[in-house]
Amino acid sequence: MKTGVAALVGGLLGGLGVLCFLVSFGTDYWLLASDNCGGLGQLETTLHIVSAKEQANSTEGVEVTDPSLPPLTLHHEGFFWRCLFQSDPSLHVVWAVLFTNQPRSKACVHGYLFPLPVAVGPVPHPIYDATAVFRGFWTMLIILAIAASVTGGFLLVCAVPFVSHKLYKAGGAFFITAACLFLVLVGLFVLWKELVDVRRYILQERGDGCPDARLEAHYGWSFMVAVAGIPLVILSGLLFFCIGKHLQKHT
Repeated sequence: MKTGVAALVGGLLGGLGVLCFLVSFGTDYWLLASDNCGGLGQLETTLHIVSAKEQANSTEGVEVTDPSLPPLTLHHEGFFWRCLFQSDPSLHVVWAVLFTNQPRSKACVHGYLFPLPVAVGPVPHPIYDATAVFRGFWTMLIILAIAASVTGGFLLVCAVPFVSHKLYKAGGAFFITAACLFLVLVGLFVLWKELVDVRRYILQERGDGCPDARLEAHYGWSFMVAVAGIPLVILSGLLFFCIGKHLQKHT
């Protein structure tokens, strides 16, 4: 009976935690930034334009509450995409990137090598950053973390009907591994944001034309969701591992 209750609690925690990991992996809001540099039209010559519901030969302008304020260029990115669009400067960047506030079209480029700099344009890029050598490790770690969490969930689903201590222990170990990998990813992201020149990374070529541009960078929704999922998955993994040890001891 106690084992069943512990398994139920572990399943709820693990399911919610893995869902957080999948959401953070699949959404593009790890980094949020805004600047008043402009130059979005020049970027569209090299960036791919994606639209949610774009109609032929139609555009949606930015509705500015205060005409005396120029539109801000908003930036958000994650594992899959790095996007920019213009928005009303009266909206804070955290709220402006919500789906209900975004325009129909925006300039996006693939961001598989995020979070470390991805140059857009000629190679080698004139603003190439030496820290880019680590971006491959970030990509590899996040893929391994997602694979470990999904594998752990599959093993635990199989463990319930068979009451197998080996599957319980293996599933718990995969969950703990996935949580540790995400902890490393979050730590790497924090170090990158706080120590690397984020201003240079966000503005890219646009920074040459506006050295005095005002820029704000924030941790995004995807980052917060990933942080929230780490303790849930760790607790779930420890519970299932202990259940496996208990079953092994009493069989």
